[in-house]
Amino acid sequence: MELVLISGLSGSGKSVALRVLEDRGYYCVDNMPVVMLGVLVNLLDDEGVARAAIAIDARSGGGMDKLPERIQRLQEREHKLTFLFLDAQDEVLIKRFSETRRRHPLGSETRTLMEAIGEERRLLQPITDLGHRLDTSYLKPAALREWVLQATEAPINEGLTLLFQSFGFKHGLPQDGDLVFDVRCLPNPYYDPELRPLTGKDEPVVQFLEAEPQVLQMREDIRRFVATWLPAYQKDNRAYLTVAIGCTGGQHRSVYLAEWLGRQFSGQAPRVLVRHRTLAGQGG
Repeated sequence: MELVLISGLSGSGKSVALRVLEDRGYYCVDNMPVVMLGVLVNLLDDEGVARAAIAIDARSGGGMDKLPERIQRLQEREHKLTFLFLDAQDEVLIKRFSETRRRHPLGSETRTLMEAIGEERRLLQPITDLGHRLDTSYLKPAALREWVLQATEAPINEGLTLLFQSFGFKHGLPQDGDLVFDVRCLPNPYYDPELRPLTGKDEPVVQFLEAEPQVLQMREDIRRFVATWLPAYQKDNRAYLTVAIGCTGGQHRSVYLAEWLGRQFSGQAPRVLVRHRTLAGQGG
């Protein structure tokens, strides 16, 4: 059976992730207690269900610390399993709950929204690094749906997925970055009126950046660092390694470098992805 386990903070987009998988033909179950996970998988297996997506979060009660063991058992039974952990910055979660006027699942008369988010983080701490962690703070629903579909193509027992992700510092640091490189010191195409509306994918911007020795040195330094340490991360049995590259707006320099690095490392990991946080949902 192909299994996708989804967890994360309330308000981070778990419902969106579950719906997109349901639309793709997955049998979906929400709010499943960890202790019942094995029982549910057995039932679905007996019924001949080929693909299932199961959401597990703080509403499911205790037992989060037992989830790693449950996942290992499922893998030993040769189930194709992917684990997604959705996260978002506290201020973004607060804004989302305020806009929807929904009560936090762990909220109460004696617990503020901020305290409820903090308690949920504490409860989920044992499982935050079990698989692929997605920071949805500044993702539009369309971009999140696309990223979920990409992530579910890489089971956590089939080797490391290397992800190069561009972002803009003015939008905040991505929480899912394992390695973060700041390239704001490089010459900025933004100050050229003809290049400003373009992105790091466009040839005029590429030519501008590749004419700068600093850019060439920076990209080689990043490539060499990642190449040197990639084998160590692979031996650590990671499912994902996210290399985040940030410039001021996340439109030119970081996009160019993420694209270039993605091409350089093609074939050096079981799966190599390139994502652009600022361009996501904008056709980029």
